[in-house]
Amino acid sequence: MQYYGDVYRPPSEAYSLIIQATLGCSHNTCAFCTMYKEKRFYNRPLEDVLKDLKEVSEAGYSHKAKRIFLADGDALIRKTADLIAILDACYELYPVCERVTSYASPGSLLLKSEEDLKKLREHGLTMVYLGLESGSDEVLKLMTKGFTSEQIVEGGLKAKRAGIQLSVTAIAGLGGKKLSKEHVEGTAKALSAMNPDYVGVLTLEIHEGTPLEKWVKDGEFELLDSTEVLMETRELIARMDCPGCVFRMNHASNYLTLAGTFNEDKQAMLDKIDAALSGKLKLRPEWMRSF
Repeated sequence: MQYYGDVYRPPSEAYSLIIQATLGCSHNTCAFCTMYKEKRFYNRPLEDVLKDLKEVSEAGYSHKAKRIFLADGDALIRKTADLIAILDACYELYPVCERVTSYASPGSLLLKSEEDLKKLREHGLTMVYLGLESGSDEVLKLMTKGFTSEQIVEGGLKAKRAGIQLSVTAIAGLGGKKLSKEHVEGTAKALSAMNPDYVGVLTLEIHEGTPLEKWVKDGEFELLDSTEVLMETRELIARMDCPGCVFRMNHASNYLTLAGTFNEDKQAMLDKIDAALSGKLKLRPEWMRSF
């Protein structure tokens, strides 16, 4: 078994067996992102994916891999029949496997029928990770996300109706100073509409070689400072209505770590932000932040 290019996975998949069902990202034009730029997107041959699963299992991991993550950026884009074969192999070759997850683009969720998604759930696709990034159509268009907020919400709700757990990410500060209000209001609205099982909020960082980096250098995009990010996050949490949703803001990019379950922990998280804004809590220094 070998990996092709850089491999990315969600923080919660740190101890998962990672299998590349696809290579690269099916969209890969987001203005803030540098992931998968070194490879062209395509579906790996099914026999190669199954071969990887078998090799790792025979190497002594058949009773060790409790979680399997299907990489790269959009494994769900594969044909449903291929994914079912991969899922079946995961559970057959790894008897202790408790869950199989993958990234899902808005496009792959919209392309799949609800019946296909239900079949994938029946064969053990437990959860998908969906990048909302922003609920503002202005911000999404600026960042060339390729989909509207309504389309992303539609895809997320389709996964939930099929019984697949949904983990959604958003990026604090993605609208910059100009679109901060639209960004936070739209994101809160979209998250509340989807009411995901999990929400993860990252904080915007600028990466070399991206269009966003050029906009910042040219003065076309003004970044929020740490205080403004906290104020935006406070407004987001205050506006969210997501009963039962597990909220995490514990990525290395974040200035402040937050964790709780909506809606019962909302006030406690707001209080923690207020403590940070008043200087009672220290923020992660800029040099320690890493996307």
